[in-house]
Amino acid sequence: MTVLVAGAGPTGLTLAIDLARRGIAVRLIDKATEYFNGSRGDGLQPRTLEVFDDLGVIEEVLRQGRSLPLMRVYLGGSLADERRMAPILEPTPDIPYPNAWMLGQSRTEQILRDKLAEYGVRVELDTAIVGFTQYDDVVRAELSTGETVEAQYLVGADGGRSFVRKHLGIAFEGATDESIRMLLGDVAADGLDHEFGYWFAKQDNPMAGIALTPLAGGDQFQFGAPLDHDQVDPSLETLQQRVDQYAGPGVAKLRDLTWSTVWRPNVRLAAKFRAGRVFIAGDAAHVHPPTGGQGLNTGVQDAYNLGWKLADGREEVLASYEDERRRNALRVLGISEELMQKHVDGDESAMERGENTRQLDVSYRDPADARAIAPGDRAPDAPLVDAHGNKLRLFDLFRGPHETRLRFTATTVEVGSETYTSPEAFAHYHAAAGDEFLIRPDGYLA
Repeated sequence: MTVLVAGAGPTGLTLAIDLARRGIAVRLIDKATEYFNGSRGDGLQPRTLEVFDDLGVIEEVLRQGRSLPLMRVYLGGSLADERRMAPILEPTPDIPYPNAWMLGQSRTEQILRDKLAEYGVRVELDTAIVGFTQYDDVVRAELSTGETVEAQYLVGADGGRSFVRKHLGIAFEGATDESIRMLLGDVAADGLDHEFGYWFAKQDNPMAGIALTPLAGGDQFQFGAPLDHDQVDPSLETLQQRVDQYAGPGVAKLRDLTWSTVWRPNVRLAAKFRAGRVFIAGDAAHVHPPTGGQGLNTGVQDAYNLGWKLADGREEVLASYEDERRRNALRVLGISEELMQKHVDGDESAMERGENTRQLDVSYRDPADARAIAPGDRAPDAPLVDAHGNKLRLFDLFRGPHETRLRFTATTVEVGSETYTSPEAFAHYHAAAGDEFLIRPDGYLA
């Protein structure tokens, strides 16, 4: 079987890795002529960190990234408060990565490309999909290079302007709010301590200001500032003007602008996530405002959900992708929109991300199922001790492209022919002695 994936951002890369580790032939193409270089989606949520643990890249993600910084809030030039966007939580037996992790998107993509290369697969740049036709058992796609490719499945992970989605004629329902615009960029700022984030605003309007959040792996900050309705050049000079306006002249001297863009709130959801042998995922299927840091994370988890289902190939399994992921995307869009509206309304709680942004509560269960843990729920982690006294975790047993069957007694867990001691696992799964659980390859209860 061959799968053609269009779009080599975090979604496409995650899917390609998951397919490649299952021995599925995959081609990953991207119309860009060079790799993206910017922070953009720089917040990795706890559930995404669990996905990256399973894919074998978590150590590098943690090494290159950083925790949420303490934000210094300046109003009218004076320090008014210090706060974090979310409290720092301690790991628990069932949640090993309880906190969001900051890593610029281009660095995340490089880590994923390196992992994909270990399977002998590389991104094909300057290669766009320009047409495709579906048949009973194959998709025939035309590429901008003049090549015609046949694959059993095609996945469009090609962004909000997705050619794949448009070619399928799938409606992209929602709107772009032209009344709100922000200037975003990655820039160094002399005069500011890189260990902290900053919010600069006027005393009489504390929610209308400029944010500078430190990026890991250098001295740059991600910059975010409101714009009026005039057209502006997203240049270093424009960014400097906004800093001087909100922070005061001489507070910070900007340099080394490496990425900038003008952003508008764009909230959209595709009417369908699948048509026959063609699927869409990530921004091709749903686009989010940045509030709550949900966009990249939702796309990564689309890919994680879809990979094992493509490898399985049964129609009832493939059909569950749209049901599960579109329902989740609708819920997450609601969270992002609510936080965005709080920001627009001047509600200071918008500066703090809530519990429901961590994506640990994503569930595909039947809403009518009242059990404490049910099919469709995320499978919790738990510490284990093997027969030789070695310590490991349930996540270590889940890691890889396979299902895992757990059988519980009062204090042990059986996995295949091995028995592990773990009272915590018994508790976290709300299990009775003799209970069995089948864990899907994507870490949810089957």
